[in-house]
Amino acid sequence: MTQKIPFRDYHLFSLLEAYDRQTLPLDLFISHYFREHSSLGSKDRGFLAETIYALIRWKGLLEYLAPSSSWQEKYIVYQTTDLSKMQAREDIPLHARVSFPSHLFELFEECYGVEKAVNLCLINNTTAPTTIRVNRIKTTRDSLFKRWEGQYKISHTRYSSEGIIFHKKINFFSLPEFKEGLFEVQDEGSQLLAQLVRPKPGDQVLDYCAGSGGKTLAFAPHMEHRGQIYLHDIRPFALQEAKKRLKRAGIQNSQILLPNSPQLSKLKKKMNWILVDAPCTGTGTLRRNPDMKWKFDETVLPRLIGQQRTIFEKALSFLHPEGHIVYGTCSMLNAENQNQLEHFIKTYSLEVEGEIFQTIPAQGEMDGFFGVVLKRA
Repeated sequence: MTQKIPFRDYHLFSLLEAYDRQTLPLDLFISHYFREHSSLGSKDRGFLAETIYALIRWKGLLEYLAPSSSWQEKYIVYQTTDLSKMQAREDIPLHARVSFPSHLFELFEECYGVEKAVNLCLINNTTAPTTIRVNRIKTTRDSLFKRWEGQYKISHTRYSSEGIIFHKKINFFSLPEFKEGLFEVQDEGSQLLAQLVRPKPGDQVLDYCAGSGGKTLAFAPHMEHRGQIYLHDIRPFALQEAKKRLKRAGIQNSQILLPNSPQLSKLKKKMNWILVDAPCTGTGTLRRNPDMKWKFDETVLPRLIGQQRTIFEKALSFLHPEGHIVYGTCSMLNAENQNQLEHFIKTYSLEVEGEIFQTIPAQGEMDGFFGVVLKRA
């Protein structure tokens, strides 16, 4: 007689095996799976999500220790092994001990040295904090904090004046405060990167790689509904999401620009501020996207470096002679950050204004970001 697989284990292995056969990001795939399996209760979903993220984070070490490559075997190892004790096992390759692909670990080592690279990899195998940014167009941090203080375990962010940290995960999108547009979910580091864009009321601003508009939502209150923000991206579906978020936030001085928009040519050399939130390896956000490290190979970085340079050059053509352009990534690699900055300064006769912004993930703190404000020399 065949032994019946426990309900949660059945869905755990079904989900993991199905994930291996497709290309969606992990969070999106899990979300789709949960929608298709309505029999899963909230506690089941919580267990599955937490366990799957842990298994993906530690996949490299689990594969090394497991007798076979099946998820069932890896799960048994995960349940029966103290993974922290494996850090002292010198017979295990160092990149496997910290559960990172060898090539990506070598890049961290080149940037930070062995000891710091090991620490960064281990930090990236932990859970990131859950942070929101208050929408100053509609409320204040103090007001929202008082509204939530008795209901949730929360605290102020250390560096961003607009952030609140939730110490226990909740369904933000069902909250009336979210539907009212009083806040957005945004990491503190992302908030600080967006604050490098400092437009005055009446300025012309271009968010060149806008995606779903997260950074625009953060800097738009500076403009007090005056001037114009243009959101551009090559992904129409992302801009559609941005449109909804802008409406919910009460931002009225914005326009969506698709790549083939005839209006683009009229904006050349007119922007007071440009944000280039460039596509990158995402190595600063691996706590939230642990599957990304396993998709990283030796072709990824050179391709992205080329894309970043092309995008920056195109965006720069919209800059007013006295304007500012912000280059930012959620990467921790020098090749995408300091090296690109040197290239932009030398190639386009630019100079840095203010301090270079960079954050490195630490336990319970913000993600890794890089940002710099540039102007014509």
